Amino acid sequence: MELPNNLLEPASGSEPSSRKRMVFMLGGVGLFLALLVGFNVFKGIMIGRALAGAPQLPETVTTTEAKVAAWQPALNAVGTVRALHGADLAFEVPGVVARIDVAPGSDVKQGQALVTLNDEAETAQLRQLKAMADLAAVTARRAKEQLEARTISPADFDAAEADARAKAAAVQSQAAFVAKKHIAAPFPGRVGLVLTSPGAYLNPGASVLTLQQLDHVFVDFALPQKAIGQLRKGGKCTATLDAYPGRTFTGQITAVNPKVDGSTRNVQVEATFPNPGSLLVPGMFANLSLEVGTREDVLTLPQTAVTYNPYGTVVFLAVKGKDKAPLVAQQVFVTAGATRGDQVAILKGLTEGAQVVTSGSLKLRNGTPLLVDNRVQPSSDAHPAPQEQ
Repeated sequence: MELPNNLLEPASGSEPSSRKRMVFMLGGVGLFLALLVGFNVFKGIMIGRALAGAPQLPETVTTTEAKVAAWQPALNAVGTVRALHGADLAFEVPGVVARIDVAPGSDVKQGQALVTLNDEAETAQLRQLKAMADLAAVTARRAKEQLEARTISPADFDAAEADARAKAAAVQSQAAFVAKKHIAAPFPGRVGLVLTSPGAYLNPGASVLTLQQLDHVFVDFALPQKAIGQLRKGGKCTATLDAYPGRTFTGQITAVNPKVDGSTRNVQVEATFPNPGSLLVPGMFANLSLEVGTREDVLTLPQTAVTYNPYGTVVFLAVKGKDKAPLVAQQVFVTAGATRGDQVAILKGLTEGAQVVTSGSLKLRNGTPLLVDNRVQPSSDAHPAPQEQ
C-alpha cells in the first residue's frame, strides 16, 4: 500500500519556523544569564558599600610605655669552667697499692700524702746505697789527708773522690725512685673519686685520683675577632649557670690570647671568678656577659614590640582616634640598637612616654581600632633566667 505523496514530503515552511524557535530560545537564555550576572554584580557593589560603611571591629593588644633606662653595652658568650689548678694524679712506676691516706671528696693541703705503693725493696736498696756512699765519702776524706801528707798520688785521690760522688749520685737516684712510690698533693685542693684500693696492682700512668683547686676558677670562652678592641684585662664580667637559677657570679678578665684562631677567627679569653663554697665545678658551662664601653641612657622596649621587615623596622603606637574608636594603631619606623635579654634599645624614631603595642601587632595596620588588655604582658627582663619546672 503506498502512502500519499503529500504525507511523505515535509510540509513547506516547517524548517524556517524551527530555526526561529531556536533563535528565540537562545536569546531568552542569554537575556536570563545577562540579568543574573548583572544582579550579582549589583549585589556585590551594594555589599561592598555596606561593609565600607560598617565600623571596623577593634583588635585586642597589650601596650607599654616607652621608658628611658640605663644601658650598659655588653658582649655575651658561653664559656667552660676550669679549675685554678687541676690534675689527674698517677704513678710513674708500677707497684702494689700499700696505703690510701685520703678520703674521697676531702680537702687536702699541699704536700699531704695521698696514696702509697709498696716500697720495701726499694727502701732497703736505698739504705744499702747510703751505706756505700758514706764509706766512699770517708775514703775520699782520708785520701785527701794522705795526699796532703804526700803518701798517695794525685790519681789515687781523684779516683777516691770520683767514687764518692758516684755513690752519692746513686743514693740520690734511688731516693727519687722511692719517692715515685708515693703520691702527695702538689697543691691544696679537693680530692675527687679514688679509683683504686689497697692491694691493687697499678701500671705506670694509670689514673688514681683527681685533685682540683676550687677557691678560684677560670672560665674560658671565645669571642669574634671584632671584639678584641673592646676587651681589656681587669674588665668586669658576670656569669650565670643553669645549676643555680637566679644567681649571678662576678669576675674579671685575666687574660686575652695574643693570637686569633685562624680557623674560627675567634679569640680565646680567660676570666677568673671567686668560688666560695666551691659551687663552680670544672667542666660546667656558663653564660657570660662582659661589660664594654660606657653606660648610657636609652629608650627600651620588649623585643616583641618590634617588627623587622625588608622595608624597615617598625613599631605600632596606640594613639587617640575618633569618638567611635578611642585608640587606634599608628605605624612608626624606628632604628633598633643592641639587645639585652628580652629588651631592645631604640635609637631613633620614638619618644619617651609613647604607648607602644607589645603584642598583637601582626594583625594591625594604620587606623585599626585597639582594645587594650594588659592583664598579661610579654616578658621584658634584662637578664632572663630559665624557670624550674
